Amino acid sequence: MADIKKTANKVRAKLKVIEQNIEQEEQTNKSSADLRIRKTQHSTLSRKFVEVMTEYNRTQTDYRERCKGRIQRQLEITGRQTTNEELEEMLEQGNPAVFTQGIIMETQQAKQTLADIEARHADIIKLENSIKELHDMFMDMAMLVENQGEMIDRIEYHVEHAVDYVQTATQDTKKALKYQSKARRGELVDRVEYHVGLTANHVQSGRSELKAAQEYQSKARKKKILIIICLIVAIIILIIILA
Repeated sequence: MADIKKTANKVRAKLKVIEQNIEQEEQTNKSSADLRIRKTQHSTLSRKFVEVMTEYNRTQTDYRERCKGRIQRQLEITGRQTTNEELEEMLEQGNPAVFTQGIIMETQQAKQTLADIEARHADIIKLENSIKELHDMFMDMAMLVENQGEMIDRIEYHVEHAVDYVQTATQDTKKALKYQSKARRGELVDRVEYHVGLTANHVQSGRSELKAAQEYQSKARKKKILIIICLIVAIIILIIILA
């Protein structure tokens, strides 16, 4: 118990130092993100510390009740009947001799029983002293947690909503990517259709040009034949004249 109390006091002192540092920094830089994070961490640690020490105090109280019940049963074994109120008064006196008054230790078992009673009583005294020493600590830290409880609740509220917003944003992002993929496919199809259309136009123009070229080629051949015929006729006429 002494080690636990010593450790608890150290933790409490460190939490106090952190709190003082935060208060000093708040006077110069209230809007710092780092300061808000440190305040949240300090509040969380303080609340956890109070929870742990409360559980420790509850364990001490339960052990005290078990010790008290054992003392009462052992007193009954020795032939001494006590009520719960009488037992509490005996425990408050802090003197183990009150449990052995009027009891004759005739056997070794009775002596052992009385020794157990005194040992349990000593444990209860230690527990009560420890609980009293921790009382001020509980009050101080409980007040701190109560004052910071509203802020922690607000932080938890915003954290929960932030998670919802992130999930919603993730879903929206997936939808956007899906639509973007479809849009890209649609754009690609449009581009393909556009180039196919251009290709068809070029093919059609090529066919027209080819047809025109063929017509020009046919006309050129006819002209060439006509020229050859004219040359032949001219040669014949020239031969006749010279003869």
